[in-house]
Amino acid sequence: MRPTYRITTARSADVPFLSVIELAAGGLLAPYAPEPVLKETTPEPRFREALQAGRLWVALTSETPVGFAHVELLPSGLPHLEQVGVHPSHGRQGLGTRLVTAVCDWAERQRHARLTLTTFRDAPFNMPFYAKLGFTELPAEELEQELTALVAEEASRGLDPMRRVVMRWERSVRADA
Repeated sequence: MRPTYRITTARSADVPFLSVIELAAGGLLAPYAPEPVLKETTPEPRFREALQAGRLWVALTSETPVGFAHVELLPSGLPHLEQVGVHPSHGRQGLGTRLVTAVCDWAERQRHARLTLTTFRDAPFNMPFYAKLGFTELPAEELEQELTALVAEEASRGLDPMRRVVMRWERSVRADA
């Protein structure tokens, strides 16, 4: 029997599962990221801060988290999709799409004009995945200082900036917006 899934805002009890998902999902990036980066996990206080602010979502099956999406606010207040992770044993079920869609819906409800992220340019399941969901590449000359700083911070951890891309999703213009 195929598991059923639901996407919801995270609960406090979900947080301890997220680093396990993070490490498992990171393993899929082995050809694209240095090993030390693949072993990084988000500190639990950052997850808890996002949880309290309503910027952390989980994919659940039988009330157990198997995926998550985490949004940080940059200093200007710009929401940045810090990470989406789905445990590989639950991959290819549309959970990544559903998590990103939940984040974009949240951004719309919060009236954020846009949402950014950084991802791997050459991983076939990263940049094309986000492009399919409406994200577009943000040219280097259009990067705000805080996004330039974010790319530099990634480079300081060993991520090759030439293999990274900054992408942007923009809120749809609606009559009620």
